[in-house]
Amino acid sequence: MTERHELEQLYVHESVENVIPPEAFVEAFDDLPIPAELVGDGREYGPTNAVATYVPQPEYLDAGWVHCIRAGYDEFDTDEYEREGVPLTNSSGIHGSTVSEVALNCMLSLARLGHRYRDHQNEREWWEPPYERPFTLENEQVCVVGLGTIGEATAARCDALGMEVVGVRRSDEPVPGVSEIFDPDRLHEAIEDARFVVLTVPHTPATDDMLSDAEFEAMREDAYVINVARGPVVDEDALVEALEADEIAGAGLDVFETEPLPKESPLWGFDDVIVFPHKGSATNRYHLDIAELVAENVERYQSGEALKNRVA
Repeated sequence: MTERHELEQLYVHESVENVIPPEAFVEAFDDLPIPAELVGDGREYGPTNAVATYVPQPEYLDAGWVHCIRAGYDEFDTDEYEREGVPLTNSSGIHGSTVSEVALNCMLSLARLGHRYRDHQNEREWWEPPYERPFTLENEQVCVVGLGTIGEATAARCDALGMEVVGVRRSDEPVPGVSEIFDPDRLHEAIEDARFVVLTVPHTPATDDMLSDAEFEAMREDAYVINVARGPVVDEDALVEALEADEIAGAGLDVFETEPLPKESPLWGFDDVIVFPHKGSATNRYHLDIAELVAENVERYQSGEALKNRVA
């Protein structure tokens, strides 16, 4: 790493508006020991500047430190940041409550038919489901694939509702509320008895198309896929085929291979597929959650400590 200069300025790039209100985000740094300023493209940066941004820009490589406000930093060339000696951090680790609540929302709705009742409410129809269709989450098995921050939070909530929770990850270190942990090589064994398969893994070459034809065949016919990870983790064509063939019962999806989800996608048309517009982390205080992480790293940077969530 190159010499670390003391920070004098935090610049917030206007691209943060993709997920949070920029002005409110800047205001969240009122108590920061350095000034924060909202900027657009064309700004030059130096080693005493920090940048918080949604998208990468070549000029950021002249800054002292860059923070990606997203958990996913795929668009940032980490090798280039390493070569230039510019620390790059991301916003992972702050989405446990928000994203796990979306996963739970999907499970509750699919079990108790909240989404279907709303559909019929929009048509002013008094609809009653078949007697055998609604069920409770209690005593149902859920397999949480990926036991990081979001996965652990999801497991804790499922356990609190009386579900049987199993998980998939490389480490066999115990996780509260999880009765059994499977290595990724035993994925089929992990999901074969689950009523819900919840995906919370990062998107990497190893997790690309993690659920595809063979996995849907291994799942129960009354099982549901909940994807709050990344779209490419699920083979969408295979998912559509599995739904059409009644190999699985439905899905709750916050992420997709192409976003926004194209209007021609068959996923819009299934009664028991719930579509979220990739807003698992969206709450009215999301900007404060990110600001708290950035502020902590400003303090760490100034004191020479290791930065939290450093990815390059």
